Amino acid sequence: MDRNKIIATARNVIDEESRALAILSETVGLNLAHAAQVILDAPGRVIVSGMGKSGHVGKKIAATFASTGTPAHFVHPAEASHGDLGMISKGDVVLILSNSGETPELADLIAHTRRFGITMIGVASRAESTLMQQADVQLVLPQLGEACGHGVVPTISTTMTLALGDALAVALMEHREFGAEHFRQFHPGGKLGARLSRVRDLMHGADTLPLVKASTAMSETLLVISQKGFGVVGVTDDHNRLIGIITDGDLRRHMDGLLDRTAGEVMTPAPRTIAPEALAAEALAQMNERKITCLFVVPLDGTGESCGILHIHDCLRAGVA
Repeated sequence: MDRNKIIATARNVIDEESRALAILSETVGLNLAHAAQVILDAPGRVIVSGMGKSGHVGKKIAATFASTGTPAHFVHPAEASHGDLGMISKGDVVLILSNSGETPELADLIAHTRRFGITMIGVASRAESTLMQQADVQLVLPQLGEACGHGVVPTISTTMTLALGDALAVALMEHREFGAEHFRQFHPGGKLGARLSRVRDLMHGADTLPLVKASTAMSETLLVISQKGFGVVGVTDDHNRLIGIITDGDLRRHMDGLLDRTAGEVMTPAPRTIAPEALAAEALAQMNERKITCLFVVPLDGTGESCGILHIHDCLRAGVA
């Protein structure tokens, strides 16, 4: 095996597909905006369809739509001809993918959209093709051939189709202001779900908080640190507002005459806190940056009262990293 030739071919394919995407980017314009508006205005779902490699790409596009706030599913064109047309109704938008625009298996699906007045968006490389002539919105791909050297293996065309689908999905997501909290609702499992966890999902509640008043003697404060098991204690004023924190470093700095002092005399004032609505990943980043192991959780309601505490181990156990 000529490894250098393998590498050269691989790089050439990637380079050709990169150039194709650059050209595609330049062609994106009002038609894509029109397609986005049609989808936003539709009361139903986006039905994505395509045959062969276009179908595989279509399944990914439908999944991306569905996970980013645009209800969608994939319908196989051959299955559509054998009953699955019943899954498509007025109010839906049908997004059909076909590089040539002449895929025969799409005929019944196209006819169904025309018969019942269902909006159809076509994606193909030939504006004069049957699909594009019938489509309500045309998203024309640049005619750039394929990267296989023979012009027959779907490579450049499928890459451009996938990128166009991603572009449309993200544009819709941003318009809907679909943020991390919404995203987590559709991705509760795995690494992604963990990274999108909120502080309130992982923190220890108010009943477990290691808190003492500023006037509390250090002898009693040490007992609270030991009993609660977080290695720190929060210090509050007479209105229960968090005003300081005592860590192992504070104890070492005040070792001389420690038991003769109060919590207010030993504490580090104005401790770093985190809001319960913040992402756990943000809390972990703060702890790593400041080389600390805990953050007290304080709501953004202006009261200054702590409602929880988050330990770095809570983030690591949940897979937030």
